Amino acid sequence: MIVRRIRLCNRLQLRPPLRTFIPRPQCRLNSTSAPSTTLHSGPTTPEWAGVVSQLDQIAPRIDINADQIEVLEGPKEFYETLKQKIRNAKTRIYLSTLYIGKAEHELVSTIQDALTRAPELKVSILTDALRGTREDPEPSCASLLATLLVDFPDRVDIRMYHTPNLTGLRKRFIPKRINEGWGLQHIKLYGIDDEVILSGANLSSDYFTNRQDRYHLFSSKQVTDYFSRIHHAVCSVSFLLQPSTSSPTAHTLIWPSSNPAPNPLSNPKAYIKAATSLLHPLSSPSASTLSPSSSTSQTPTKSSTTTLYPLLTHPPNLNTELPALQTLLSSPSLHSYTFTAGYFNPHPLITSSLLAAASSSSSSSSSTGPKKGTILTASPFANGFYNSPGISSLLPAAYTHLSLRFLRATRTARADITLREWRRGTVGEPDGWTYHAKGLWTHVKNNQRVMATVIGSSNYTSRSYGLDLEVGALVITDDEVLMGKWAGEERGLRAWTREVGEGELMGAERRAGWRVRVA
Repeated sequence: MIVRRIRLCNRLQLRPPLRTFIPRPQCRLNSTSAPSTTLHSGPTTPEWAGVVSQLDQIAPRIDINADQIEVLEGPKEFYETLKQKIRNAKTRIYLSTLYIGKAEHELVSTIQDALTRAPELKVSILTDALRGTREDPEPSCASLLATLLVDFPDRVDIRMYHTPNLTGLRKRFIPKRINEGWGLQHIKLYGIDDEVILSGANLSSDYFTNRQDRYHLFSSKQVTDYFSRIHHAVCSVSFLLQPSTSSPTAHTLIWPSSNPAPNPLSNPKAYIKAATSLLHPLSSPSASTLSPSSSTSQTPTKSSTTTLYPLLTHPPNLNTELPALQTLLSSPSLHSYTFTAGYFNPHPLITSSLLAAASSSSSSSSSTGPKKGTILTASPFANGFYNSPGISSLLPAAYTHLSLRFLRATRTARADITLREWRRGTVGEPDGWTYHAKGLWTHVKNNQRVMATVIGSSNYTSRSYGLDLEVGALVITDDEVLMGKWAGEERGLRAWTREVGEGELMGAERRAGWRVRVA
């Protein structure tokens, strides 16, 4: 599996640059019916003027108030907040995730209770078909969710996305779990009424207890409505889960005739074309992706200082995240950045941007002086594949090897970048955690407050941009309170890290074995 993953990554890196959809005209989404020009246009600091102008050409724009964003600290707070929001839901719940753990009966019971208490409540859940049925015919994500359909058939909709890359003989003969390497529904959106949580976390016990990720809660109807449209668009080109009469947990997957795309297993090329056409308008700044709302929810005021850019990746042709990241990292105002990925193997274009942003040549041509980058990634002892059975046990060493290659590249590029590994105990031992956080924080000039952050489901790899569905957000602010929250989030993650260098990674205890290096 490790060999296939690395070789697949290498094949993707040899392809021409990604064809990204970057429309020209600008569209701003605001939460009132007044024209967008009458509202504060987000952060007004001169340092961000050029960045905002470029981002307006890449992705939709939503101006909100800074106090509509909360940063959750860890997995326990994430789970408790999610359950609390579900319990109080009145009209809608939509959950997009790779999978829901097959043993998450408490979470499903919480949804059932909410449906019982609120007769107007509708629930929509989107998972990946391959990951969601991995354990079939044993208990699985699919069999667990089928129980919701038995009790609430008219108010619950369960969809499972299937990649168009796995069809025919591949589909028939490639074993389960390995087949997930051909593409997944990787979006993580957790919307309840007029609030939505963006995260990289899935919905299973480790993500609720000892797997560190990032979690931002947006209390904005405008933002929640926008991501709801993304969620439902993907649902409409996914399989429908239906319960079977043989038992409460038995189930089948069908392709509804009402879906606006053909079955990906029978006509993958036509499916890709139809699905891309469906999602393009939702990622385009030139389209009115959301009508203004007259909701009583809190709306941006003239003092609004925060702008959100939704980011979407739908291979092979739709990707607004990559150009947005490149824009942020290439800003002349950038003073420093922190980039994190639990699995540190960034796409070549991301790697180039990280190196260029902290290189000495970049610093000499910038008015902000020397620039610095920091990378946070999982220690082998915080990698989810640590001591795993089979060939996947080689993955932690593979990521160590990739980190070493990156550090060598920083030396060649004369880039001032520090690599820090996150560790909290040891995986598989009492109080051992894994690290799954991903994202970016940027600083302007000598002000160490965070001015922008990127959060979402993407791992920023060649796989993320070549195979998987991803959603995230780039948020810019000049609000002191929100900047403090982001800075605190970054410090909290850094607190469990330590710096590592080339010497340590080349040492006998860390050096990757020949099987990893050859692969």
